[in-house]
Amino acid sequence: MKLILSRLIAILLLVIPGIGAAYGFLLMKDALYNYFADMGNVSVQTPHFGWGSFLIGFILFLLGISFIGGWIFFRDRKHNYLSSRFRPKRPRPPRHSETKGGGTGSRPE
Repeated sequence: MKLILSRLIAILLLVIPGIGAAYGFLLMKDALYNYFADMGNVSVQTPHFGWGSFLIGFILFLLGISFIGGWIFFRDRKHNYLSSRFRPKRPRPPRHSETKGGGTGSRPE
């Protein structure tokens, strides 16, 4: 039962930002649609753009997409699915100052 509950909570942690991102997208779409619909209305002199609705929608969309994208990125990093440029950098092993096997180093006499 504990495993089922923890998986349900994990799914909710992904669904809630997804719903927020979808709602933000709808707010932005509605603000743009209402503005362009008012441009075609002859009785309106200057159409009003709903900046408040658009900005709230943009913030919700950005937060939801960034949360889901970050979750996928860190999950893929944990499973080692990422490209080499996204993997954490490992320090190079130290070089030996002496050359072995007839290299170009100077010979002690």
